Amino acid sequence: AKDLAKCSHAMSSLKRAMAWDEKVYGREYDLDIYMIVAVDDFNMGAVENKGLNIFNTSCVLARAEVTTDKGFQRVEAVVAHEYFHNWSGNRVTCRDWFQLSLKEGFTVFRDSEFSADMGSRTVKRIEEVNMLRTAQFAEDAGPMAHPVQPASYMEISNFYTATVYEKGAEVVRMLHRLLGAETFRKGTDLYFSRHDGQAATIDEFLAAMESVSHRDLKQFRYWYTQAGTPVLRVRSEFNAREKTLRLSVEQSCPPTPEASYKEPFHIPFAVSLLGKAGGELSVRLRSERVGDVSAVKTEHLLEVRESMQQFVFEDVEEQPVLSLLRGFSAPVKLDYPYTADELAFLMSHDSDGFNRWDAAQQLGVQVLQKLVEKVLRQQPLELDHKLVAAFRVLLLDETLDPAMVALMLELPSEGYLAELSDVAHPVAIHRARQFARKALAHELRHVLEAAYHRHQPPATYQPVASAIAHRSLKNIALSYLALLNDKQTAQLCLDQYNNAANMTDASASLQALLNCDADFVVAVREKALRIFYRRWQHEPLAVNLWLQWQAACSLPGALDRVKELLQHEAFDIRNPNKVRAVIGAFCSQNLAHFHAEDGSGYHFLADKVIELDAINPQIAARLLSPLTRWQKMPASAQEKMRSELQRILDSGKRSPDVYEVASKSVLTGA
Repeated sequence: AKDLAKCSHAMSSLKRAMAWDEKVYGREYDLDIYMIVAVDDFNMGAVENKGLNIFNTSCVLARAEVTTDKGFQRVEAVVAHEYFHNWSGNRVTCRDWFQLSLKEGFTVFRDSEFSADMGSRTVKRIEEVNMLRTAQFAEDAGPMAHPVQPASYMEISNFYTATVYEKGAEVVRMLHRLLGAETFRKGTDLYFSRHDGQAATIDEFLAAMESVSHRDLKQFRYWYTQAGTPVLRVRSEFNAREKTLRLSVEQSCPPTPEASYKEPFHIPFAVSLLGKAGGELSVRLRSERVGDVSAVKTEHLLEVRESMQQFVFEDVEEQPVLSLLRGFSAPVKLDYPYTADELAFLMSHDSDGFNRWDAAQQLGVQVLQKLVEKVLRQQPLELDHKLVAAFRVLLLDETLDPAMVALMLELPSEGYLAELSDVAHPVAIHRARQFARKALAHELRHVLEAAYHRHQPPATYQPVASAIAHRSLKNIALSYLALLNDKQTAQLCLDQYNNAANMTDASASLQALLNCDADFVVAVREKALRIFYRRWQHEPLAVNLWLQWQAACSLPGALDRVKELLQHEAFDIRNPNKVRAVIGAFCSQNLAHFHAEDGSGYHFLADKVIELDAINPQIAARLLSPLTRWQKMPASAQEKMRSELQRILDSGKRSPDVYEVASKSVLTGA
């Protein structure tokens, strides 16, 4: 009864999902009633049992006072995902576990497109790629790397992974891009009609696409059967006299546990050439027929099929700036030698919103990698003014989507910077990133304050794209201002917290206070935390946020705070949501403290995995992920991480879930 008032958003999301699936895929619901049960203790987000879906409460309950904007969006996406499974998972299901991505990758693509249509397509794409680059690319580079269609498994629970779900969705997205929306829809219609009421395979899904498109997808199938993240090395050569631009593209894929050699992938590679005025140039590929008007385009979808390939653009009137991999047209790593000036140009002019954001990320990576090197060499730190200037332009341009600007202002995450490193130094990465954020706050204080006050959304809370956009920009500005560590900005955070009419604003202001290291903030912060808990202690979703914020706090003493949280009355080790909120948040989000030089973070995680393995093997195995990436770390950390993995294996009879992850991790690189 206490949760009845939190169901309306899920219900309206379900109705929107039903209408969308009828319109976009021609799929109607086939029963007289659709039922959902939501429980607090659940390992997954939800499960699509025919006629009765089981949900984690975090994916179905929502109310402005206890749910953030991201929480509302997650409810909408997960409700849609499970509903879409009625056709892509239930009416047509999987022949065996090796076909898991047939339903999950396909349905993640479907729910992603639904969410994009309900909100901002650019923002949704950025969020997807951010997650892919930090979680799935790391999985591809680790001991548990596996193809989207695994050839074998020890424990199937370990294959509900970012590779099967998110990379699987990217593979379907590439098909959609290569075939076009109309042909792709014909392919899904044929697939559903051919296999309605059957248990199907990935090959049968691809066969339906081949039938309607008359294209041979034999090479494309390598995306399903080969693990690893391909690297596209791109170089360009402009010839002013001939008015041509030659693109040389080389693809490679690093070895993974199941295979060292990889066949070339079929990669859709979207490219535009930008002129000095900022617009896309109308150009033609040399391979296309002269005189064909349709061949002159501002965006070309190149199909990279060979290990080395060249593409020549003609009628290129000026030296262009290249907009590559537009919309993230394939799940690859791009190697192209952009200058800082070119990235700043793309940030300001590229019509592809995703590439605008990605240019900001690449510029941030260039700046932060130099700062990390200086931290390691114990040299004085100074922020590159190009980053300051680029951020200033973003904050002053009122024509841009505020949600996109907010994402562009977020520096590359510590996890992504670690993933890009040959040898990751998490403490140095954290110090460099924090220095850059504080320097940006000082340099841009006045424009950040102006953005904060300019982007106040309407007083009445609504989880709609326009209002979410303004809140996101307002709150990213606040997160920077809080780093100034002065009483004026601390009071700004406190005022927002005290006056917040929704969890999004309360969350943003309290997290800003949590990460402010000024002495005068300590008492205020502790009081705000106590007040928050007293107010919401009977609301599990709000308490989970409260636990997570503290576990992820990067101020000194993090592990001691986490151990205190484990003794708090709000924590229950048998509740998966609470385990993820405390142990998961500390080990995956608080990297500088998890990777403490003394190995205390590693020892803590191993202890908790051993304890949890007797209670909930699935959750225990998932928590292990940060320890499995030991090969990325310096030698001293590698030894400590492998030692803890071995201690887990030696601690007694382990579940198949934990044994598979720990044993494969210890053996990798040994």
